[in-house]
Amino acid sequence: MSKRIALSDSNISVNLPSEINTANYNVIANFEDKLEKYLGEKKHVVALNSGTSAIHLALILSGVTEGDEVLCQSFTYIATANPILYQKAKPIFIDSELDTWNICPKHLEKAILDRIAKGKKPKAIIIVHLYGMPCKIDEIVAIAKKYQIILIEDAAEALGSMYKEQKCGTFGDFSIFSFNNNKIVSSFGGGVLVCNSIKEKEEAIFLATQAKDKSEYYSHSRLGFNYRMSIVSALIGTEELSCLNDYVSARIANHQNYESLLDGVKGVSLFKENDDFIKSNHWLSCILIDSKASKFTNKSLRDQFEKENIESRPLWKPLHLQPIFKNDAFYGGNVANNLFQKGLCLPSSAHLTKNDFNRISNSIQKFL
Repeated sequence: MSKRIALSDSNISVNLPSEINTANYNVIANFEDKLEKYLGEKKHVVALNSGTSAIHLALILSGVTEGDEVLCQSFTYIATANPILYQKAKPIFIDSELDTWNICPKHLEKAILDRIAKGKKPKAIIIVHLYGMPCKIDEIVAIAKKYQIILIEDAAEALGSMYKEQKCGTFGDFSIFSFNNNKIVSSFGGGVLVCNSIKEKEEAIFLATQAKDKSEYYSHSRLGFNYRMSIVSALIGTEELSCLNDYVSARIANHQNYESLLDGVKGVSLFKENDDFIKSNHWLSCILIDSKASKFTNKSLRDQFEKENIESRPLWKPLHLQPIFKNDAFYGGNVANNLFQKGLCLPSSAHLTKNDFNRISNSIQKFL
């Protein structure tokens, strides 16, 4: 059988040194410093063991506690919302809009007004730049400021994406990135929390290292977590950040190849930017299939790929439709669900070869 084409495998190619002297080489601080310089905007980075940990700490630093409500994009991976439950808070899910597939500003504001009318002003908003596509930042930031609600920016999939020449992950009161194995840049697992002040960074590090009080012995007066990034992950991440532009260019090239490949295929549309000031890193190239026009479905195309040992997958199932969140409020219509029903993620690794694309092309042509 031919080699399996992966949806989004790791880009890691760094060679680790045989010895790491942690006494004189602060690997984690070096990784944080490199990412801070990349982001600019006077941001302060905390290296953690996952993007999920970063969202959890962002909620804690935002003052979210038991019984609070957090507005959250529904069309996303469950890791965006799980930390809300860690805090015993209540997620309020918001539908997407069709331009970016991200949180809809109109439904967001309607939800805020309705929750306030019910006597429960939301404590925070979590937005996501899904598949690397920047959301409608200007409108969302304006809404967060208007109602004085903390904005948490989940940029796990959006390292290298831009909105009006500003990097995604620099717009929120807190922002997060993921360095999981399938992301644009990987550190064999890991994530970061982006803060707007050194005080917030210091508090996040304190909480991420078991909340150890200043003492000559181990003293703990608050609940802490084992969330700090490992030295090995930080070393890999530092090296891999040097390859970020190359990896983003490769993903954009994938997108352009799919654009050519699918041009003229009836009922199939490729997910892409709607405005010139939006620049996606195209972490995953995704399509929507109108079965009435195409005479086939996302499932039938996925089954064809699977026969050819080519990995693809459906778009995220909206969180408000997940069993664990069945009793939580949702504001919106059917946009997120329609995207889930019609969408498919295509192979998007930065290491896709010309031969890989030929296989994908031949599989599609055979299917059609």
